[in-house]
Amino acid sequence: MEAVEKKLIVNSDKGNLLRELVKSMNECVRFYFSVAFINFSGLQLLLDPLKEAEQKGIKGKIITSTYLNFTDAKALEKIKEFQNVDLKVFVTDKEIGFHTKAYIFEYQDSYKVIIGSSNITQSALKSNIEWNVEIITKEHGRFIQDVLKEYDGLWDMSAEADQAFISRYEEFLKSLKNTQNKHKLIYENKQYIVQNRMQKRATENLERLRSFGEKKALVIAATGTGKTYMSAFDVKNVKPRRLLFIVHREEILKKAKDTFEMLLPNEGFTFGLLTGNHKQKHVDYVFATIQTISKCFHEFERDEFDYLIIDEAHHATSPTYQTVLDYFEPQFTLGMTATPERSDGYNVFDLFDNNVALEVRLHEALEDELVIPFHYFGITDIDGVDLSDVDIDDITEITKRLKVNERVDFIIEKMDFYGHDGEKRKGLGFCVSIEHAQYMASEFNKRGYKSVCLYGADSPDIREQYIQRLEDDQDELEFIFTVDIFNEGVDIPSINTVLMLRPTNSPIIFIQQLGRGLRKHADKSFLTVLDFIGNHQKTFLIALALNGSRYYDKESLKVAVATGFANIPGCTHIQMDKISQDRILEQIDKENFNSMKYLKEEYGEFKKLNQGRIPYLLLDYLKYDGAPDPVKFINREKTYLSFVAKVEKDEYLKELLLNEAFEATIKELSSKLPLKRIYEFVILRYLLEHEEINLEMAKQQVLKMIDHVDDDSILHAFECLNQNYYDIGQLKNKPKLVQYSNGILTKTDILAKLLENEENRKFIEDIITYGIFRYEKDFKREYYGVPHFKLYEQYQMIDAALLSNYRKIHSSFRGSGLLANGNEYFLYIDLHKEEDVKESINYKDKFINPHEFQWQSVNNTTQQSERGKNIIFNQQRGIHLHLFIRKYKEMDGKTEPYIYIGKGNSVEFEGDKPITVRMELENEVPANLYTEFTEKV
Repeated sequence: MEAVEKKLIVNSDKGNLLRELVKSMNECVRFYFSVAFINFSGLQLLLDPLKEAEQKGIKGKIITSTYLNFTDAKALEKIKEFQNVDLKVFVTDKEIGFHTKAYIFEYQDSYKVIIGSSNITQSALKSNIEWNVEIITKEHGRFIQDVLKEYDGLWDMSAEADQAFISRYEEFLKSLKNTQNKHKLIYENKQYIVQNRMQKRATENLERLRSFGEKKALVIAATGTGKTYMSAFDVKNVKPRRLLFIVHREEILKKAKDTFEMLLPNEGFTFGLLTGNHKQKHVDYVFATIQTISKCFHEFERDEFDYLIIDEAHHATSPTYQTVLDYFEPQFTLGMTATPERSDGYNVFDLFDNNVALEVRLHEALEDELVIPFHYFGITDIDGVDLSDVDIDDITEITKRLKVNERVDFIIEKMDFYGHDGEKRKGLGFCVSIEHAQYMASEFNKRGYKSVCLYGADSPDIREQYIQRLEDDQDELEFIFTVDIFNEGVDIPSINTVLMLRPTNSPIIFIQQLGRGLRKHADKSFLTVLDFIGNHQKTFLIALALNGSRYYDKESLKVAVATGFANIPGCTHIQMDKISQDRILEQIDKENFNSMKYLKEEYGEFKKLNQGRIPYLLLDYLKYDGAPDPVKFINREKTYLSFVAKVEKDEYLKELLLNEAFEATIKELSSKLPLKRIYEFVILRYLLEHEEINLEMAKQQVLKMIDHVDDDSILHAFECLNQNYYDIGQLKNKPKLVQYSNGILTKTDILAKLLENEENRKFIEDIITYGIFRYEKDFKREYYGVPHFKLYEQYQMIDAALLSNYRKIHSSFRGSGLLANGNEYFLYIDLHKEEDVKESINYKDKFINPHEFQWQSVNNTTQQSERGKNIIFNQQRGIHLHLFIRKYKEMDGKTEPYIYIGKGNSVEFEGDKPITVRMELENEVPANLYTEFTEKV
């Protein structure tokens, strides 16, 4: 009997076929693949392991087929570049299909065979629902003999993939292309257009806001995610009698009108354009440029339009827009933008009554497949470029050091190796300065890669001309080198290559530049991103940008880098070479993310993006994907304004903070951030505009934000705002902002007086609005019950008192590893204990696997005590055991939060004083979090 090991490989958060193939290729002595399809999206992910195999002298054979004409000629050409790989193609006809998916690896003393459903495409290797069975056999038994014999038979039947064969096949595919395009038209047929997840969430949220009487809302979503379609779906639901759609640029207008006409074909509405050239004012649905409508708006009645849509709403704070918006009185106004930041300092959120119906940032857009996946390759820069001793803001010096011919050759070599999706390369290269961009364009031109340099001072006409040339498949232009004009607003959908040629000093800019290539386009299925990573001191900022979370700590960042950002959704692939990875891990280790030095730098970079203006408001940080987390600044100095006053030595703020009542109030409000429950702040927001609020009105306000809330939690929020559960010290030091009696909550004189001052009011309102926005981002609109815990969210011990409606002094919730509120038991667990000589307890808290945990009670708990019985027989006794876990108690001198992993149920126990319990978790811990808890990087 031959010794055989088997396992099932599926694409999930625990792993995928790509990871398995890369590992196997790195360890084998020979490999043999037979797959029906190979396209370039999948092959690109295997280029580095193929290269390594070539360097080690490991030989391989690959068979693919022409079945359904799905294999790319380009992929075949690329495989032919490897000296160590023999390639054949099985030519299929009508009678015989070819559908094998087999990967065979030969080792010194064993074979590994993976057979299943996956071809070599990005989705088959990473994200599709696929089943592949891996079989490892230690001996040369019957099974492996059959497999190899079958493989050899196929090899003999297949054609040699020489240049003549590939050229013929390529011509054949091109001839098919035109006929295939005819079939694509069906997707534009209105019957087939259904809402994507983003559009569905947005229209549901807009409906909810309207049901509560709201008249304005803003939707924030990345370019290319389908905001125009979303607005058309909403209009289809609302069916306004008349509609006005306003845009900034005329070229967008016609597309928008076409979209609406297609989605509302039989509703009996008429559609028309109002521009410099078209004056169709009397149609039902008017699509206007701001330039034209601003000249003739008074020709319409104020209430002429029921529904008003502002595209690119971040422009709406300008005086031209304001005049138009102030005139019209629609029943509903919708703003749509990819970038809610404005260079003139006005607040776009205010314009839409702070109602954000939806916000979709990069990671969510990838998850919802609203943008295309990207393949990111982090490549260590050449030794000839040394940035280790240069200030990242010294643009002149960095430019000088990057202008190296040898580096240009290196960039081109890597570019040619990794290739790109589609026929023609359409690339953007981001440079450190205009001089650097000019140098790159000139050097690329010398080497035969047609390139131009484009920068802010160029006229819109020149910009448009270059963009059209790049988009044109017949034009030779392959690259536009630029500094930062493509960070926002400029759209080139067919971009298939992005070169990051400058040191990253801001996660925000990195995400904006990456986003330029993520627009969906018929001719591409992924974006290739090549980042040339130097040895400057801020390399780790790349990890912050790619990790996609504003709220990170050192440990989660290190795990993300070490696991190749396994948490990134879909077919997106992030790969850094060993040197870059080690360099980034070392920098993360050295950096203290809580030090004043680091926080000042982070703030300084953000201020630069804010056109050098001081970002006085917390809301400023919600405008950019990748912005720092301002709560870190609050934690440092108790309030955000105190932090800014200290960093900026700002006299205006220092003066403001001399008002004790004001400082105490913003300190009290700031201490609640980030919110773990929204009720209190929603109530306070209402009280900014009204004198009092009762329980019913409070419930109505809360339901604007979330799906459900129970009456007792609203009552508890009133009691908390009334400071019912503060201890003596808190009552002495914290201002009382509201007063509760007879079911009514009113403002106290302290708050009322502060709100009379416009400056004070602005900053109080900012904290409340920021708290609500951020809560919505973190918790969405879901109802979490009581206790109000969201899985895998971060919590402090005292949060459990608030979130379980605890009706005693809350600050008593600290100290012990187990706290209780009735039948709700909260277990707080440190996986790594402090090394303390006096520590007599031998803790045995650990994960057994992702769905089982071992926990040990405190020393004095006996099996006979009530608490002991409640723990070991928790299910029978109706006790809920909630587990909160953290890896380390402290990091960089700051207490770490716990992560809620859900409830556990005791299934085994042993010992007394302490009792050791094995629990089954109700929710299996996700793979990336489990790795973070259990692995040491």
